[in-house]
Amino acid sequence: METVKVSEDRQIEELLTWALADQKTINLFGRNTKKAIGYAVQADVNLTLQDLTGVTLYEPAELVMRARAGSSLVDIQKTLDDAGQMLAFSPPDYGPLLGEEAGQSTLGGVFACNLAGSDRIKAGAARDHLLGVEGFTGRGEPFHTGSRVMKNVTGYDLCKLIAGSYGTLAIATEFTFKVLPKPEKVRTVLVYGEALEGAVKTMNAAVSSVHEVSAATYLPSDVAARVDIDLVRDPGTSVTAIKVEGPAPSAEFRCNALREMFKGSGEIEELHGHRSEKFWEAVRNVKPFAEDQSRIIWKVSVPPSEAAGYLADVKTDFPHVEYFCDWAGGLIWLSLPSDTIRGGEARVRSGLGGGHATLIRGSDELKSDISPFQPLNSIKARISESIREGFDPEGILNPGRMYSKVDGKE
Repeated sequence: METVKVSEDRQIEELLTWALADQKTINLFGRNTKKAIGYAVQADVNLTLQDLTGVTLYEPAELVMRARAGSSLVDIQKTLDDAGQMLAFSPPDYGPLLGEEAGQSTLGGVFACNLAGSDRIKAGAARDHLLGVEGFTGRGEPFHTGSRVMKNVTGYDLCKLIAGSYGTLAIATEFTFKVLPKPEKVRTVLVYGEALEGAVKTMNAAVSSVHEVSAATYLPSDVAARVDIDLVRDPGTSVTAIKVEGPAPSAEFRCNALREMFKGSGEIEELHGHRSEKFWEAVRNVKPFAEDQSRIIWKVSVPPSEAAGYLADVKTDFPHVEYFCDWAGGLIWLSLPSDTIRGGEARVRSGLGGGHATLIRGSDELKSDISPFQPLNSIKARISESIREGFDPEGILNPGRMYSKVDGKE
Protein backbone atom coordinates (compact mmCIF):
# COMPACT_ATOMS: atom_id res chain seq x y z
CA MET A 1 0.00 0.00 0.00
CA GLU A 2 1.34 3.42 -0.95
CA THR A 3 2.23 5.80 1.88
CA VAL A 4 1.76 9.51 1.28
CA LYS A 5 3.68 12.02 3.39
CA VAL A 6 2.39 15.58 3.61
CA SER A 7 3.88 18.78 5.00
CA GLU A 8 1.24 21.28 3.85
CA ASP A 9 -2.54 21.53 4.14
CA ARG A 10 -2.77 21.91 0.37
CA GLN A 11 -1.48 18.36 -0.11
CA ILE A 12 -4.13 16.98 2.22
CA GLU A 13 -6.86 18.82 0.34
CA GLU A 14 -5.62 17.38 -2.96
CA LEU A 15 -5.52 13.86 -1.53
CA LEU A 16 -9.08 14.16 -0.22
CA THR A 17 -10.29 15.46 -3.58
CA TRP A 18 -8.76 12.41 -5.27
CA ALA A 19 -10.14 9.98 -2.68
CA LEU A 20 -13.66 11.34 -2.95
CA ALA A 21 -13.61 11.39 -6.75
CA ASP A 22 -12.24 7.85 -7.08
CA GLN A 23 -13.98 6.37 -4.00
CA LYS A 24 -10.73 5.57 -2.25
CA THR A 25 -10.16 5.13 1.48
CA ILE A 26 -7.37 6.55 3.65
CA ASN A 27 -5.48 5.04 6.59
CA LEU A 28 -4.55 8.12 8.64
CA PHE A 29 -1.81 8.21 11.28
CA GLY A 30 1.19 10.11 12.64
CA ARG A 31 4.04 7.69 13.30
CA ASN A 32 1.64 4.75 13.60
CA THR A 33 2.78 3.77 17.11
CA LYS A 34 -0.81 3.07 18.22
CA LYS A 35 -1.84 0.94 15.25
CA ALA A 36 -2.31 -2.01 17.62
CA ILE A 37 -5.29 -0.30 19.28
CA GLY A 38 -8.54 -1.06 17.48
CA TYR A 39 -9.13 -2.96 14.27
CA ALA A 40 -6.52 -2.97 11.53
CA VAL A 41 -7.52 -0.46 8.88
CA GLN A 42 -7.96 -1.81 5.36
CA ALA A 43 -7.56 1.19 3.07
CA ASP A 44 -6.32 2.13 -0.39
CA VAL A 45 -3.60 4.52 0.74
CA ASN A 46 -1.67 5.38 3.90
CA LEU A 47 -1.48 9.03 4.94
CA THR A 48 1.12 10.00 7.52
CA LEU A 49 1.17 13.44 9.10
CA GLN A 50 4.60 12.96 10.68
CA ASP A 51 6.10 15.74 8.51
CA LEU A 52 3.35 18.20 9.43
CA THR A 53 5.31 19.63 12.35
CA GLY A 54 6.06 22.79 14.25
CA VAL A 55 4.79 25.06 17.01
CA THR A 56 2.84 27.85 15.31
CA LEU A 57 1.90 29.79 18.44
CA TYR A 58 3.19 29.81 22.00
CA GLU A 59 2.24 32.44 24.53
CA PRO A 60 3.58 31.32 27.93
CA ALA A 61 1.95 34.22 29.75
CA GLU A 62 -1.44 33.21 28.33
CA LEU A 63 -0.81 29.48 28.92
CA VAL A 64 -1.65 28.70 25.30
CA MET A 65 0.17 26.74 22.60
CA ARG A 66 -0.75 25.82 19.03
CA ALA A 67 1.14 23.14 17.11
CA ARG A 68 0.86 20.97 14.02
CA ALA A 69 -0.47 17.44 14.33
CA GLY A 70 2.75 15.62 13.42
CA SER A 71 4.84 17.45 16.02
CA SER A 72 6.80 15.15 18.30
CA LEU A 73 5.31 15.01 21.76
CA VAL A 74 8.85 14.88 23.17
CA ASP A 75 9.70 18.13 21.39
CA ILE A 76 6.50 19.79 22.60
CA GLN A 77 7.22 18.77 26.18
CA LYS A 78 10.82 20.01 25.96
CA THR A 79 9.68 23.41 24.69
CA LEU A 80 7.24 23.65 27.57
CA ASP A 81 9.76 22.38 30.10
CA ASP A 82 12.28 25.03 29.03
CA ALA A 83 9.62 27.65 29.88
CA GLY A 84 8.73 26.00 33.18
CA GLN A 85 5.42 24.71 31.86
CA MET A 86 3.80 21.37 31.01
CA LEU A 87 0.86 19.48 29.54
CA ALA A 88 -1.39 19.11 32.57
CA PHE A 89 -2.96 15.81 31.49
CA SER A 90 0.43 13.99 31.57
CA PRO A 91 0.03 12.07 28.27
CA PRO A 92 1.30 8.49 28.42
CA ASP A 93 3.70 6.87 25.98
CA TYR A 94 2.34 3.43 25.09
CA GLY A 95 5.16 2.76 22.60
CA PRO A 96 7.02 0.07 24.61
CA LEU A 97 3.73 -1.44 25.81
CA LEU A 98 2.73 -1.95 22.16
CA GLY A 99 6.12 -3.20 21.04
CA GLU A 100 7.27 0.13 19.60
CA GLU A 101 10.09 2.51 20.53
CA ALA A 102 9.58 5.03 23.30
CA GLY A 103 9.40 8.73 22.48
CA GLN A 104 7.71 8.38 19.07
CA SER A 105 4.28 9.78 19.93
CA THR A 106 2.92 12.76 18.01
CA LEU A 107 0.68 15.51 19.30
CA GLY A 108 -2.07 14.46 16.90
CA GLY A 109 -1.87 10.85 18.06
CA VAL A 110 -2.29 11.82 21.69
CA PHE A 111 -5.37 13.93 21.00
CA ALA A 112 -6.81 11.49 18.46
CA CYS A 113 -6.72 8.75 21.10
CA ASN A 114 -7.60 11.14 23.98
CA LEU A 115 -4.79 9.79 26.13
CA ALA A 116 -4.16 11.01 29.66
CA GLY A 117 -1.98 9.76 32.47
CA SER A 118 -2.42 9.29 36.21
CA ASP A 119 -3.20 12.98 36.80
CA ARG A 120 -6.53 12.63 35.01
CA ILE A 121 -8.42 12.47 38.31
CA LYS A 122 -7.42 16.10 38.91
CA ALA A 123 -6.45 17.52 35.51
CA GLY A 124 -9.01 15.81 33.29
CA ALA A 125 -8.58 14.11 29.92
CA ALA A 126 -6.64 15.35 26.92
CA ARG A 127 -9.86 16.66 25.33
CA ASP A 128 -10.47 18.88 28.38
CA HIS A 129 -7.41 20.94 27.45
CA LEU A 130 -8.22 21.40 23.79
CA LEU A 131 -9.08 24.97 22.81
CA GLY A 132 -9.28 24.57 19.05
CA VAL A 133 -8.76 22.19 16.14
CA GLU A 134 -8.06 22.86 12.47
CA GLY A 135 -8.22 20.36 9.65
CA PHE A 136 -10.39 18.77 6.99
CA THR A 137 -13.54 16.69 7.24
CA GLY A 138 -14.03 13.55 5.19
CA ARG A 139 -16.03 15.72 2.81
CA GLY A 140 -12.81 17.51 1.90
CA GLU A 141 -13.98 20.70 3.63
CA PRO A 142 -11.58 22.73 5.79
CA PHE A 143 -12.72 23.59 9.31
CA HIS A 144 -11.50 25.64 12.25
CA THR A 145 -13.22 25.15 15.57
CA GLY A 146 -12.75 26.44 19.09
CA SER A 147 -11.01 29.43 20.58
CA ARG A 148 -7.70 30.37 22.11
CA VAL A 149 -9.32 31.06 25.48
CA MET A 150 -11.25 28.65 27.66
CA LYS A 151 -14.00 31.19 28.42
CA ASN A 152 -15.15 31.18 24.79
CA VAL A 153 -16.88 27.83 24.34
CA THR A 154 -17.79 28.32 20.68
CA GLY A 155 -17.18 24.98 18.96
CA TYR A 156 -15.73 23.41 22.11
CA ASP A 157 -17.94 20.34 21.86
CA LEU A 158 -16.58 19.77 18.36
CA CYS A 159 -13.08 19.68 19.84
CA LYS A 160 -14.28 16.97 22.18
CA LEU A 161 -15.66 14.95 19.29
CA ILE A 162 -12.35 15.02 17.42
CA ALA A 163 -10.46 13.93 20.55
CA GLY A 164 -10.84 10.19 20.95
CA SER A 165 -12.15 9.61 17.42
CA TYR A 166 -8.98 7.77 16.28
CA GLY A 167 -8.93 9.65 12.98
CA THR A 168 -12.35 8.40 11.90
CA LEU A 169 -14.08 11.81 11.69
CA ALA A 170 -11.55 14.24 10.25
CA ILE A 171 -7.92 14.89 9.40
CA ALA A 172 -6.88 17.22 12.21
CA THR A 173 -3.84 19.24 11.15
CA GLU A 174 -3.37 21.67 14.03
CA PHE A 175 -4.33 21.83 17.70
CA THR A 176 -4.59 24.76 20.10
CA PHE A 177 -4.42 23.72 23.73
CA LYS A 178 -4.03 24.92 27.25
CA VAL A 179 -0.75 24.44 29.17
CA LEU A 180 0.04 24.97 32.85
CA PRO A 181 3.05 25.95 34.98
CA LYS A 182 5.14 23.04 36.23
CA PRO A 183 4.79 22.44 39.96
CA GLU A 184 7.79 23.37 42.07
CA LYS A 185 7.77 20.00 43.87
CA VAL A 186 6.31 16.55 43.16
CA ARG A 187 6.14 14.21 46.14
CA THR A 188 4.59 10.78 46.55
CA VAL A 189 3.39 9.11 49.73
CA LEU A 190 3.80 5.32 49.70
CA VAL A 191 1.65 3.10 51.91
CA TYR A 192 2.93 -0.49 52.08
CA GLY A 193 1.14 -3.80 52.48
CA GLU A 194 -2.49 -2.93 51.89
CA ALA A 195 -4.86 -5.45 50.39
CA LEU A 196 -6.80 -4.23 47.38
CA GLU A 197 -10.02 -3.42 49.24
CA GLY A 198 -8.15 -1.35 51.82
CA ALA A 199 -6.08 0.38 49.14
CA VAL A 200 -9.22 1.48 47.27
CA LYS A 201 -10.54 3.02 50.49
CA THR A 202 -7.19 4.74 51.09
CA MET A 203 -7.06 6.17 47.56
CA ASN A 204 -10.62 7.44 47.67
CA ALA A 205 -10.11 8.98 51.10
CA ALA A 206 -6.99 10.72 49.78
CA VAL A 207 -8.61 12.19 46.66
CA SER A 208 -11.70 13.21 48.64
CA SER A 209 -9.60 15.03 51.23
CA VAL A 210 -8.65 18.71 51.30
CA HIS A 211 -5.05 17.89 50.35
CA GLU A 212 -5.40 18.35 46.56
CA VAL A 213 -4.12 14.93 45.57
CA SER A 214 -3.07 14.79 41.90
CA ALA A 215 -2.95 11.01 41.42
CA ALA A 216 -3.41 7.74 43.29
CA THR A 217 -2.45 4.24 42.22
CA TYR A 218 -2.21 0.74 43.68
CA LEU A 219 0.43 -1.82 42.69
CA PRO A 220 0.18 -5.41 43.98
CA SER A 221 3.48 -6.87 45.16
CA ASP A 222 4.28 -8.67 41.88
CA VAL A 223 3.78 -5.49 39.86
CA ALA A 224 5.59 -3.23 42.36
CA ALA A 225 8.61 -5.56 42.07
CA ARG A 226 8.99 -4.56 38.39
CA VAL A 227 9.30 -0.84 39.08
CA ASP A 228 12.96 0.22 39.04
CA ILE A 229 12.79 2.35 42.19
CA ASP A 230 14.16 0.88 45.43
CA LEU A 231 11.42 2.11 47.74
CA VAL A 232 8.81 0.54 45.46
CA ARG A 233 10.64 -2.61 44.36
CA ASP A 234 12.58 -3.73 47.43
CA PRO A 235 9.94 -4.03 50.21
CA GLY A 236 8.39 -7.02 48.41
CA THR A 237 4.86 -5.94 49.21
CA SER A 238 1.99 -4.02 47.66
CA VAL A 239 2.28 -0.25 47.32
CA THR A 240 -0.46 2.37 47.44
CA ALA A 241 0.93 5.63 46.03
CA ILE A 242 -0.54 9.10 46.50
CA LYS A 243 0.84 12.11 44.59
CA VAL A 244 0.86 15.73 45.67
CA GLU A 245 2.50 18.64 43.90
CA GLY A 246 2.89 22.38 44.18
CA PRO A 247 5.03 24.91 46.07
CA ALA A 248 7.56 23.21 48.34
CA PRO A 249 6.01 24.24 51.69
CA SER A 250 2.53 23.24 50.54
CA ALA A 251 3.66 19.87 49.15
CA GLU A 252 5.55 19.10 52.36
CA PHE A 253 2.59 20.07 54.53
CA ARG A 254 0.15 17.95 52.54
CA CYS A 255 2.49 14.94 52.52
CA ASN A 256 2.79 15.13 56.30
CA ALA A 257 -0.97 15.41 56.62
CA LEU A 258 -1.49 12.34 54.42
CA ARG A 259 1.11 10.38 56.38
CA GLU A 260 -0.75 11.20 59.57
CA MET A 261 -4.08 10.38 57.92
CA PHE A 262 -2.97 6.87 56.88
CA LYS A 263 -0.52 5.98 59.65
CA GLY A 264 -2.74 3.10 60.71
CA SER A 265 -2.89 1.58 57.22
CA GLY A 266 0.70 0.36 57.02
CA GLU A 267 4.32 1.41 56.92
CA ILE A 268 4.78 4.69 55.07
CA GLU A 269 7.59 6.17 52.96
CA GLU A 270 7.96 9.04 50.49
CA LEU A 271 9.40 9.58 47.04
CA HIS A 272 10.82 13.01 46.23
CA GLY A 273 11.98 14.79 43.10
CA HIS A 274 13.36 12.61 40.30
CA ARG A 275 12.28 9.31 41.87
CA SER A 276 8.72 10.57 42.25
CA GLU A 277 8.59 11.70 38.62
CA LYS A 278 10.16 8.41 37.47
CA PHE A 279 7.55 6.42 39.38
CA TRP A 280 4.58 8.20 37.81
CA GLU A 281 6.13 7.91 34.37
CA ALA A 282 6.30 4.12 34.84
CA VAL A 283 2.67 4.01 35.97
CA ARG A 284 1.18 6.12 33.18
CA ASN A 285 3.22 4.27 30.52
CA VAL A 286 2.13 0.87 31.96
CA LYS A 287 5.81 -0.06 32.10
CA PRO A 288 5.33 -3.15 34.34
CA PHE A 289 3.37 -4.83 31.50
CA ALA A 290 5.65 -3.80 28.63
CA GLU A 291 8.28 -6.53 28.80
CA ASP A 292 6.20 -9.66 28.11
CA GLN A 293 4.70 -8.84 24.71
CA SER A 294 2.85 -12.16 24.54
CA ARG A 295 0.27 -11.25 27.17
CA ILE A 296 -3.13 -9.67 26.47
CA ILE A 297 -3.63 -6.17 27.87
CA TRP A 298 -7.00 -4.64 28.75
CA LYS A 299 -7.66 -1.06 29.87
CA VAL A 300 -10.76 -1.10 32.06
CA SER A 301 -12.76 1.82 33.44
CA VAL A 302 -15.02 1.23 36.43
CA PRO A 303 -16.48 3.33 39.27
CA PRO A 304 -13.64 3.44 41.84
CA SER A 305 -15.89 2.14 44.60
CA GLU A 306 -16.49 -1.04 42.57
CA ALA A 307 -12.85 -1.76 41.66
CA ALA A 308 -12.22 -4.28 44.46
CA GLY A 309 -15.38 -6.29 43.79
CA TYR A 310 -14.78 -6.28 40.04
CA LEU A 311 -11.20 -7.51 40.43
CA ALA A 312 -12.25 -10.22 42.90
CA ASP A 313 -14.55 -11.64 40.22
CA VAL A 314 -11.85 -11.39 37.53
CA LYS A 315 -9.27 -13.14 39.73
CA THR A 316 -11.73 -15.94 40.47
CA ASP A 317 -12.10 -16.73 36.76
CA PHE A 318 -8.49 -15.96 35.81
CA PRO A 319 -6.05 -16.96 38.58
CA HIS A 320 -3.05 -15.96 36.43
CA VAL A 321 -4.25 -12.40 35.84
CA GLU A 322 -1.90 -9.55 36.65
CA TYR A 323 -3.25 -6.08 37.38
CA PHE A 324 -2.77 -2.69 38.89
CA CYS A 325 -5.11 0.24 39.55
CA ASP A 326 -4.74 3.89 38.59
CA TRP A 327 -7.07 6.91 38.81
CA ALA A 328 -7.79 6.03 42.46
CA GLY A 329 -9.28 2.70 41.32
CA GLY A 330 -11.20 4.11 38.36
CA LEU A 331 -8.73 2.64 35.86
CA ILE A 332 -7.65 -0.99 35.99
CA TRP A 333 -4.92 -2.45 33.82
CA LEU A 334 -5.33 -6.21 33.26
CA SER A 335 -2.70 -8.54 31.84
CA LEU A 336 -3.87 -12.04 30.82
CA PRO A 337 -2.02 -15.05 29.37
CA SER A 338 -2.03 -15.21 25.57
CA ASP A 339 -4.03 -18.46 25.55
CA THR A 340 -6.99 -16.98 27.46
CA ILE A 341 -10.09 -17.91 25.46
CA ARG A 342 -11.37 -14.90 23.50
CA GLY A 343 -9.01 -12.76 25.54
CA GLY A 344 -11.30 -13.13 28.53
CA GLU A 345 -13.70 -10.65 26.93
CA ALA A 346 -16.91 -11.92 28.55
CA ARG A 347 -15.50 -11.79 32.07
CA VAL A 348 -13.60 -8.52 31.53
CA ARG A 349 -16.71 -6.76 30.20
CA SER A 350 -19.03 -8.16 32.85
CA GLY A 351 -19.89 -6.09 35.93
CA LEU A 352 -18.37 -2.83 34.72
CA GLY A 353 -21.01 -0.71 36.43
CA GLY A 354 -21.39 1.62 33.47
CA GLY A 355 -17.68 1.57 32.69
CA HIS A 356 -15.95 0.23 29.61
CA ALA A 357 -13.07 -2.03 28.59
CA THR A 358 -10.69 -1.54 25.67
CA LEU A 359 -8.37 -4.20 24.30
CA ILE A 360 -5.02 -2.40 24.14
CA ARG A 361 -2.77 -5.31 23.15
CA GLY A 362 -3.78 -8.59 21.57
CA SER A 363 -3.16 -10.71 18.49
CA ASP A 364 -4.74 -9.90 15.13
CA GLU A 365 -6.67 -13.14 15.46
CA LEU A 366 -8.13 -12.03 18.79
CA LYS A 367 -9.06 -8.60 17.43
CA SER A 368 -10.89 -10.26 14.54
CA ASP A 369 -12.88 -12.35 17.03
CA ILE A 370 -14.01 -9.62 19.45
CA SER A 371 -14.58 -5.86 19.50
CA PRO A 372 -11.42 -4.06 20.69
CA PHE A 373 -13.55 -1.12 21.88
CA GLN A 374 -16.52 -1.45 24.22
CA PRO A 375 -19.51 -2.50 22.05
CA LEU A 376 -22.15 0.20 21.68
CA ASN A 377 -25.82 -0.31 22.41
CA SER A 378 -28.23 0.44 19.59
CA ILE A 379 -28.89 4.02 20.70
CA LYS A 380 -25.22 4.95 21.06
CA ALA A 381 -24.42 3.18 17.81
CA ARG A 382 -26.98 5.28 15.93
CA ILE A 383 -25.66 8.49 17.48
CA SER A 384 -22.07 7.52 16.66
CA GLU A 385 -22.98 6.67 13.07
CA SER A 386 -24.90 9.92 12.68
CA ILE A 387 -21.87 11.92 13.85
CA ARG A 388 -19.57 10.01 11.52
CA GLU A 389 -21.87 10.59 8.57
CA GLY A 390 -21.90 14.31 9.31
CA PHE A 391 -18.10 14.46 9.12
CA ASP A 392 -17.30 11.67 6.69
CA PRO A 393 -20.40 10.43 4.84
CA GLU A 394 -18.39 8.28 2.41
CA GLY A 395 -16.46 6.60 5.21
CA ILE A 396 -13.05 7.26 3.67
CA LEU A 397 -11.11 8.05 6.88
CA ASN A 398 -9.75 5.11 8.90
CA PRO A 399 -12.69 2.88 7.90
CA GLY A 400 -13.50 0.27 10.52
CA ARG A 401 -10.77 1.43 12.93
CA MET A 402 -13.08 1.63 15.95
CA TYR A 403 -16.21 -0.36 15.12
CA SER A 404 -17.19 -2.78 12.43
CA LYS A 405 -20.74 -2.75 11.06
CA VAL A 406 -21.42 -5.88 13.11
CA ASP A 407 -20.36 -4.07 16.31
CA GLY A 408 -22.64 -1.15 15.48
CA LYS A 409 -25.67 -3.44 15.25
CA GLU A 410 -25.07 -5.10 18.55
